[in-house]
Amino acid sequence: MAGPARRGVTRRTFLGTATAGTVAAIAARGKAPAIAQTKPTVLKWAHVYEVAEAYHTEALWAAEEIKKRTDGKYEIQVFPASQLGSEPQINEALGLGTVDIIYTGAAFVGGVHKPLSISNAPYIYRNYEHWKAYRSSPLFRRLADEYGQKTGNRIVALTYYGERHLTSNKEIKGPEDMKGMKLRVPQAPLYVLFAKTFGANPTPIAFAEVYLALQQGTVDGQENPLPTIMAKKFYEVQKYIHLTGHITESLVTALGQPLLAKLSEPEKALFAEVLSQAAAKATDQIRDSELKLPAEFEKLGKTVTRPDREAFRKVAIPSHLGSEALAFWTKEHYDQLQALT
Repeated sequence: MAGPARRGVTRRTFLGTATAGTVAAIAARGKAPAIAQTKPTVLKWAHVYEVAEAYHTEALWAAEEIKKRTDGKYEIQVFPASQLGSEPQINEALGLGTVDIIYTGAAFVGGVHKPLSISNAPYIYRNYEHWKAYRSSPLFRRLADEYGQKTGNRIVALTYYGERHLTSNKEIKGPEDMKGMKLRVPQAPLYVLFAKTFGANPTPIAFAEVYLALQQGTVDGQENPLPTIMAKKFYEVQKYIHLTGHITESLVTALGQPLLAKLSEPEKALFAEVLSQAAAKATDQIRDSELKLPAEFEKLGKTVTRPDREAFRKVAIPSHLGSEALAFWTKEHYDQLQALT
């Protein structure tokens, strides 16, 4: 009796072991591809703006949307507030592949392909609708494509950054009041040209250092859109906000060549679609914000002035086709932009 019992136990043990092994093998075969699919490709998106600004919040939305629509294949980490460097630094990093996506001002990509700087000329646009016409124009697309041919990077969207206004600790009523003013401007040639056009002394300072420069009196004033003046709290160290609206600023969203080499054509189209949606959403928020903010600054005790823009415009217009400007764009570029409606 001991023999048959021993054989029965052995058979059952064998069958049980075999069944467990088969199940484990099947499970292992089933899980392996799933594990490979869930490991995301991590991408870095760099910009210099604050976490409360629409550029950042919409970047977070776009990152989540791309992750969702690629079934987790791409995970985009967004680094705000100059965490990965100043604008010149992140532009350089884009080509090197140490960052994958950036927001950057049109003047900075204009440092690589000069005609893109045309949108940063003072009073180049008649109004916000004129800017929108440029955003959707063949002119902008052609200039963006030419930048791509030079760099291998790709501009996929244009975001409204807002009308730039002056702040200072003295009242500025007209262009003559800017003469000799030590004005902080971004580290890009067109801003330097703007300051010189109005007789100010241009002082390029990295964005992250502007508050301290104003606080310590290193510069007399700065210029930025109202949402940025609020987000960066520049109003805390400036008495006056002058609604000059001298430059209508734009940000491009650019993908680096190393990232583009990784993406399939459908993925490139997906990234472009989502990032364009994010740009449109941020644009609407910024436009809405800048219309409301003058009253908010007045509630904070700031003096908001409304200088005669036509007086400033008359000084600026001749610079559009001056020798310095024509080193960046052609009369053909200028005429095409002015013809947009």
